[in-house]
Amino acid sequence: MRDERVGRVSETPTNTMQYRFDGPEDAPVLVIGPSLGTTWHMWDRQIPELAQHWRIFRYDLPGHGGAPAHASPSVAELSDRLIATLDGLGVQRFGYAGCSIGGAVGADLALRHPHRMASLALVASSPRFGTADEFRQRGVIVRTNGLEPMARTAPERWFTPGFAAAQPAIVEWAVQMVRTTDPGCYIAACEALATFDIRDHLGRIGVPTLVLVGAEDQVTGPAEARTLVAGIPDARLALVPGASHLAPVEQPAAVCDLLLTHFSTAWQDAPTVAPATPLVPGPATPATPFAPLAEIAPAPDAREAVGPQRESRHERGVKVRREVLGDAHVDAVTASADPFTEDFQELVTRYEWGEAWSRDGLDRRTRSCVALTALVASGHLEGLAAHTRAALRNGLTPAEIKEVLLQSAVYCGIPAAGAAFTIAQSVIQEETTPPA
Repeated sequence: MRDERVGRVSETPTNTMQYRFDGPEDAPVLVIGPSLGTTWHMWDRQIPELAQHWRIFRYDLPGHGGAPAHASPSVAELSDRLIATLDGLGVQRFGYAGCSIGGAVGADLALRHPHRMASLALVASSPRFGTADEFRQRGVIVRTNGLEPMARTAPERWFTPGFAAAQPAIVEWAVQMVRTTDPGCYIAACEALATFDIRDHLGRIGVPTLVLVGAEDQVTGPAEARTLVAGIPDARLALVPGASHLAPVEQPAAVCDLLLTHFSTAWQDAPTVAPATPLVPGPATPATPFAPLAEIAPAPDAREAVGPQRESRHERGVKVRREVLGDAHVDAVTASADPFTEDFQELVTRYEWGEAWSRDGLDRRTRSCVALTALVASGHLEGLAAHTRAALRNGLTPAEIKEVLLQSAVYCGIPAAGAAFTIAQSVIQEETTPPA
């Protein structure tokens, strides 16, 4: 019996996903995940063929495709919501294919819930997506300008120039998916990608994995795909000619054939591993021989196992400092340190960022308001540019930063606030100007 149910939400919509089923009710379940800014419809061209063999479960990210706008700012939280949805439907074991952030969700599931997964396909994915700075700046641009800048630049990120020129209707359809996404959920997904990094854990993915990438993908291209294949023990690589980031849309038949081959031959029918423990770096499992679909990167040397350790104040400080001020700023400060100043930078990292900024009593938006006001009051405007960028990354809008500086003018003095306005305005223009 064919099942084509569509589920908007369950009884607890804040921790589940909008989903739909296609295919026979008694077939094995294949979960398919979308990319950032798209909906489950990006897989429409593959469904008729795939649904002849599997019960296809597709889901939308929060705020995408009309799904409830309950933002999830981490890949792990997206994975937890997907597992909660599958649990509610009685789905225990499944195959998984996901594109871009959908692939990140699949990799996270393979690491934290390996007993649930039968086989995995990572499409246009990466163990780390670009830099945290670029995704957080994308969030700043969306918070300030809405999603139109992302919609306008989506075609050049998603499709090859030839396809975009030849298929304007499909391109416009894809752009509309971005325009109809909830901005807050898009920003949260950018934060999820900014903090996603499983490079040290690839050796623990223990299911057969297909890494599929468009040969002309400029977002998560062949280099990122080879890193995945090199790190995942039982992985093979497929390069799709004439495709960019949204390969399932641009080359639907080729992608469908590759998925059919992979899931038909690499499906593990029974769990072979115990439930996962929390992620810690570990040694990579030696790769077993396989027949590549395309070209394969050499396997890396196994790394030494590192046992679980409690995060030190310095480690916490480095992490928070990078999240708030950005990698570029922290890298520049670190590079400029010398034997005379390095102890001071260590002090700043441990006590400013590992202590004060890491406390739970205030959220980061509020701490940014306090920091901006304190810099104006003390006249230490040399730090205002960095903290204006931090305020934007922490969720303050330019209008809110303006209000903070206006309030500071009343209590700290007009001249200091005037100088602060000049600095902040320059930073805001730089950070919120959409890409050309």
